[in-house]
Amino acid sequence: MSKSFEEQMGSLEKIVSELEKGDLNLDDSVTKFEEGIKISKECNKILQEAEKKITMLVKEDGEIKEKDFETDKTEE
Repeated sequence: MSKSFEEQMGSLEKIVSELEKGDLNLDDSVTKFEEGIKISKECNKILQEAEKKITMLVKEDGEIKEKDFETDKTEE
């Protein structure tokens, strides 16, 4: 089971905190940075999936209608 967005963000915040302390050697810092990048990409994927599910209420001709959320971004 994959972690929730909130759990992923918690993990990312912990990594950032560890890196900011500056107590890690170079190898450990690089490993933590790589782990952070991986988590960041996973969070971005979760956000993109959520964005696809969002619907917007749009007022058309005096009526409120549900419309799929669209962005100008293209998927990679």
